[in-house]
Amino acid sequence: MSIEPTFENVSYGPFERNVLDFWKAESRGPAPVVVFIHGGGFRGGDKTKIRQTPDVIRRCLASGVSFAAINYRFRGQAPLPEILRDTARAIQFLRYKAAEWNIDKGRIAAYGGSAGAGSSLWIGFHDDLADPTSEDPVLRESSRLTVVGANATQATYDFSRWPEVLGFGFELQDRDYDETAQLYGLKSREEIDSPKGRAIRRDLDMLGHMDPRDPPVYLSSGMPNTRPEHRGHIVHHPRHAIAIKKKCDELGIEAAIVLRETPPGERVAMLDFFFKHLQVKVRT
Repeated sequence: MSIEPTFENVSYGPFERNVLDFWKAESRGPAPVVVFIHGGGFRGGDKTKIRQTPDVIRRCLASGVSFAAINYRFRGQAPLPEILRDTARAIQFLRYKAAEWNIDKGRIAAYGGSAGAGSSLWIGFHDDLADPTSEDPVLRESSRLTVVGANATQATYDFSRWPEVLGFGFELQDRDYDETAQLYGLKSREEIDSPKGRAIRRDLDMLGHMDPRDPPVYLSSGMPNTRPEHRGHIVHHPRHAIAIKKKCDELGIEAAIVLRETPPGERVAMLDFFFKHLQVKVRT
């Protein structure tokens, strides 16, 4: 049985899909928040998907952790840089509502699968998007996260780096370049290597943004670490997660990874990892 949110379809921005649901935990002091970002290839999906697995919400609330689930614009409605800034704005909005919703601004986690995973990593690794001079009070708030979770993620949205990440002699095809230009909001594939295109690629490169100040990361993938068999295997290949884990290790960022071949006794649960870094005392 799903748990009804405390506040539903709250607008966090100016667009129709800039809405979120919020479950307010009972807490003596300001509570941490776990934020769910849905997947769907930036083409579909909805925040209500989390209600199909309500145990995550239940466990958070039982431990004094509030929960949020967000929507964001889809491709066709906005280019990828703006879509990702929708997701970051949702984090900023939660901080803006901190006093009203009893939120601890210093303890916010975000996670998701597929597009939601990549979005979470992008927010977590990107420089803070706070603009102290903005006329919009939401945009004055920090976009930084305390801890990040990514299931079946992509390592970067600079797609030119995917052959490097995946190996196997993998190469981008003509349709990949055409789709990339459209996703970036460019007029043609030739613009991908223009100064404008290179700037967009740098902005969307989670691997390129990483530095030692970034938050701890939980990574998981159920795909086999073999030559990609189909497009979904390419997009969700475990080597994306492995590349992030390798960079974390190089930078001294704590990271846990659970792959298909990880023995059961070595598997870390995402919420356990989150609660550790959110400094949550689990209630029994």
